[in-house]
Amino acid sequence: MDVNDLKALFAEVSKRMTVALEHARHELAGVRTGRASVTILDPVHVEAYGSRMPLNQLASLSVPEPALIVAQPFDPSQLGAIEKAIRAADLGLNPGNDGKVVRIPIPALTDERRKELSRHVHKLTEEGRNSVRQVRRDANDRLKKLLKDHKISEDDERKGLDDVQKLTDTYIKQLDDLQKKKDTELLGK
Repeated sequence: MDVNDLKALFAEVSKRMTVALEHARHELAGVRTGRASVTILDPVHVEAYGSRMPLNQLASLSVPEPALIVAQPFDPSQLGAIEKAIRAADLGLNPGNDGKVVRIPIPALTDERRKELSRHVHKLTEEGRNSVRQVRRDANDRLKKLLKDHKISEDDERKGLDDVQKLTDTYIKQLDDLQKKKDTELLGK
């Protein structure tokens, strides 16, 4: 095995870890923190034109003030369907419309709900860490197999294992930072 194969291994490891990090980042963006953010509406799908469509394809979403999201439908005839879909999404939101836009006030979070959401954040980041660790395990197994098959030297294997661990540590730290930031938003700590 030549160095290019090791480089390809590390490129793949890095790519897979980045995917795990981005997935966690996307999941965390959907966790409500008491401040309005259009990402909390990502799970909302609206029955429109004979199919289920993501809300952001039927309306422009904006945050005119910290505790309010406004959905401006591209087609005003969809107002009722959008309002109904937001209610049905079980996000604890109570939208209302004025005939032109759907206003979605974001209620303040109770302490109990904040703690619950914090536990959810910890669960999501732990899933991200586990994904990163799985990538590390796969890479380490491949390095050990390459050594066993005499395709790389012991030094290359040792250096490879170290490099994979460094990558793992970097991604785990980024996940920890995401978790801390989200906890700070939620709990104000």
